[in-house]
Amino acid sequence: MNKYLKNLSKYLLSIKTEREMQNFLTAIFTPAEIEHVPKRLELVRLLKQGIPQHEIAKRLNMGVATVTRGSQELKKDNFKNV
Repeated sequence: MNKYLKNLSKYLLSIKTEREMQNFLTAIFTPAEIEHVPKRLELVRLLKQGIPQHEIAKRLNMGVATVTRGSQELKKDNFKNV
């Protein structure tokens, strides 16, 4: 893990409230990132529910390749807490 990601991880873990987290995320991400990052989390949730990848892509207005990448990461067990 590179040092910048490690620092970000530590900082995120130090945030105590939902409001504080929302303020941080809004400050650090661009408006486009604020729209896309939560959708990536939603696609994982939908994959875990067994929704087909093409349906997820349509619902979330994203490419099938993005959904497939999420599916591959899910198979690696990288989303235990989602």
